[in-house]
Amino acid sequence: MSDATFIADHARAAAQAAPDQAGWIYEGREWTWAQVWDSIRRTAGALSAEGIGRGDHVAVVDKNNPAILQLVLGASLIGASTAIVNWRLAGDELDYTINDAGAKVLFVGHELLDQVDVIRDRLTTVEKIVVMGGDADEFEAWQAAGEPLEQADDSSVDDTVVLMYSSGTTGRPKGVMLTQRNLVAHTENADTGIAYGEGAKMLVAMPMFHVGGTSYAMFGLKNRVPGHIIRDVEPGALAGAMMSGVTHAFLVPAVVAMLLQAGPDAMKLFSGLRGFSYGAAPMPLTILRGAQEHWPDTAFYQVYGLTEFCGVVTMLHDDEHRDLEHPERLLSAGKPIPGVEARVVDPATLQDVATGEAGELWFRTEQATAGYHGRPEATAELYAEDGWVRTGDIGRIDADGYVYVEDRIKDMIITGGENVYSPEVERVLSEHPDLLEVAIIGVPDATWGESVKGVVALRPGAEATEAEIIAWARENLAHYKVPRSIDIVELLPRNPSGKILKRDLRKPYWTDAARQV
Repeated sequence: MSDATFIADHARAAAQAAPDQAGWIYEGREWTWAQVWDSIRRTAGALSAEGIGRGDHVAVVDKNNPAILQLVLGASLIGASTAIVNWRLAGDELDYTINDAGAKVLFVGHELLDQVDVIRDRLTTVEKIVVMGGDADEFEAWQAAGEPLEQADDSSVDDTVVLMYSSGTTGRPKGVMLTQRNLVAHTENADTGIAYGEGAKMLVAMPMFHVGGTSYAMFGLKNRVPGHIIRDVEPGALAGAMMSGVTHAFLVPAVVAMLLQAGPDAMKLFSGLRGFSYGAAPMPLTILRGAQEHWPDTAFYQVYGLTEFCGVVTMLHDDEHRDLEHPERLLSAGKPIPGVEARVVDPATLQDVATGEAGELWFRTEQATAGYHGRPEATAELYAEDGWVRTGDIGRIDADGYVYVEDRIKDMIITGGENVYSPEVERVLSEHPDLLEVAIIGVPDATWGESVKGVVALRPGAEATEAEIIAWARENLAHYKVPRSIDIVELLPRNPSGKILKRDLRKPYWTDAARQV
């Protein structure tokens, strides 16, 4: 157990215990733990000089960069929070998210400045923009001018640290408020049982606008394990990180599928991993077995969770991956981690179901979000009685305590680890002048887990083609939300009350699947 009260305490402790040891590695540059802590304190001072204080928000739009962690932790010292915005969002989505966060200062990666310039006039709360990286970098000088600060005396464990935007069931993203209490609890609970050891080095590859990127980086702070941060998940960066001696990684199943497709040489590059964690989407058994075959000495850890829990609430440990007497457990999400309670509830009666029966998965933990920023009604819908949080996932818990995730109540698709809410895509496609009605569903995909599929009916006399509709979607949606295929039908199936029967649309594609996710 650590002594951390606030999430930045881990950085302070690392600087005190091992000031000269490597902390972060990024694009050929290394920060010692002392330098990491100094950069965090100076970021706090620079933010304070901009008038940022307790309860204020800043936002960052960038690919992975140590500066994102410096902003998150620096802002947390003065009671402010950081909205880490998905840089892949289309313009309309981008300005909505930044405005919703109420960001006073916006930090932008140099390659993304053109994207932000297009929407600059629509940013209603931003008072200053700071460019990060490249020839136009303003961040380092801005940060260096900051007077180093410590944790503010009026800090509270209930202060929001991060606003992590999750796609919205109503068509707009919601800002998930993750507090000091949440992040400290998650960092303590979620790597229980993972062995690092002498000479360990973590690969921080998943996007920091997801909890899978930011929360994973926090484990390195707590355990004083150097983090090799790569800007994006692309072959050259992954190869460089592995050749530098990375020992632990968290990746989504889609990346493993691509490595397997690339051949034995690509898989061999990762065979030196001591620990491999995967999650954010289900891992097909064929891909998991392939990875285990190529990496026989690697410990495997499957994790399941939600942004609303800072990430992980269940884990399947390495010994459970190797349990030949219970191979069916590879289809499970493991057991609840320490500090997490789980139950399965009938969504209609709100009563617990019998052991092994399916219902909605609920969890209770200090990791659970304080709620959605500016969305009291959505927050009320998230929480049930006594601190239990509804997941919107259908699952069951067997007699041995293993959690199985089998379907979703929420209208969501997980493609390559990215969450796509169907109503969000439907809202955009419904603006196409030739479309009468639209349904978006997820269908199985060998590489991405699921892919986005549209089923549409045209207006009378309209002649839009599949290719034209997809091209139109590309202009108005983040690329991962764009349907990969479109079926054009005369009418969409509906129940007597007029609701589109999406289960009927999905059923033909999932007939042979062991689970509907």
